[in-house]
Amino acid sequence: MDHPSHSAYDIAQVCLLAGKIMLENGGETYRVEDTMTRVAAAFGIRNSQSYVTPTGILFSIDGPQQTTRMIRISERSTDLHKVTLVNAISRKISLGELSVSEAHRLLNEIEGASAMYPLWFKIMAAAIASGCFLIMFGGTWHDFIPVFLAGGIGFAFQLYFHRLVPIKFIAEFLGSVLIGAIAYLFLKAGFGHDLDKMIVGSVMPLVPGLLITNAVRDLMAGHLVSGLSKGAEACLTAFAIGAGIAFVLSFISGVGIG
Repeated sequence: MDHPSHSAYDIAQVCLLAGKIMLENGGETYRVEDTMTRVAAAFGIRNSQSYVTPTGILFSIDGPQQTTRMIRISERSTDLHKVTLVNAISRKISLGELSVSEAHRLLNEIEGASAMYPLWFKIMAAAIASGCFLIMFGGTWHDFIPVFLAGGIGFAFQLYFHRLVPIKFIAEFLGSVLIGAIAYLFLKAGFGHDLDKMIVGSVMPLVPGLLITNAVRDLMAGHLVSGLSKGAEACLTAFAIGAGIAFVLSFISGVGIG
């Protein structure tokens, strides 16, 4: 399908916006590149190249209207609903149901939309997940409420501190420190029985499960740079969580508490 009324620049803007939304909300690198290429082809651009990393997107169109655009990715979160919406728009573009301007408008609406779930819902989900992980790892129902509270409070604190200081490692480290401290206080107050399982269950909402999955899938798809960088980020997150818990346990042991 050819769209002579639209310049290559406009088409590149649509492709970049689609890729940006997907990458910022948990989309895999190879899926982002494939979506951008398909959108460009649907708009009549047969010779396009895209290069995606976790921190940036480079998109180029060859031919008479040659153009190269780059966009920086500074924030990444998980909102697979937005990824699904972009995929739906991509399919409509491929079927010829959307023009360049209509696609750009819809993508702008998706980008500007608030998160599908409010903050309180995410915190509640993290708290419930913490309690469920406790049971899954062989814990007892007596520890469910302490883990529910520790996981929810720790997750909420991690989100809040990350907004104040946008350094993910520090936020995750402090969140795990708080989780370890709360779990220990519940244990000493007589509301907990197994500190190890309480801590493991409480920190599970902080574990970078999607990041690890995307890293493996990118590596398997041949995107070595993205796969290795996402794997390194996942390892750093795991180290932050482990270091936070180790700090609490070392402090308890060092001062002779317990």
